[in-house]
Amino acid sequence: MAMPTSAIPGETLAPTLLSGVSDETREQILAVAEYRRVPPKEVLIRGGEKATNLFLLHSGTAKYYRVTSQGQELLLRWLVPGDVFGLGTLLKHPPDYMGSAQTLEECEAYRWAHPDVRKLVKMYPQLGENALRISLAYLSAFAERHSSLLNRSAEQRVARCLLGLGNRAGHHYPGGAEVDITNEQLGSLSDVGLFTVSRILNKWERSGAIGKLRGRVFIKVPEKLITD
Repeated sequence: MAMPTSAIPGETLAPTLLSGVSDETREQILAVAEYRRVPPKEVLIRGGEKATNLFLLHSGTAKYYRVTSQGQELLLRWLVPGDVFGLGTLLKHPPDYMGSAQTLEECEAYRWAHPDVRKLVKMYPQLGENALRISLAYLSAFAERHSSLLNRSAEQRVARCLLGLGNRAGHHYPGGAEVDITNEQLGSLSDVGLFTVSRILNKWERSGAIGKLRGRVFIKVPEKLITD
């Protein structure tokens, strides 16, 4: 079942790192990378460390987050196949990573080291343009998230987040879409407390809009979640 994307601003398909390049060029760029099979719960980049590697997620899911001064994880993005992280690596003098990325399941990813990224950008300027477009798409999503804090209720934020995840990371079946996520993770992505997000999900489960199992949400009737 397709999710109603018109109700989810900021969750349209973002440009990809290899958009606009020929098949031959694509193969040349990927040939430079190290192709890795990564086990669950492995930290690929760590916030605050120098950006030395660029990653392109090929399969699986990962979380991109920052750790607060109180030691809590603030989820910034759910990473899915096609997402890139470590974009600061494209710069001549890379800044520190702004956040950390950790696999949630077994993943496959391409990794380019900083010297190789710099050479590739000079050879293929389209890569630099794509990286800028991706950065702007991420910035737009974060701006929409900040705006939602001021203009939308907790229930609306959870609904938009869940529908967005259904589009980007859901396992689609004839009866709906399943999203592998805990209440705590969904709350963090929606900027909603754990008690509140649990109450909202229980309400939706009673209405038949979703089904809930430990670590999974099954979206049955997405239209019932849209309240704006």
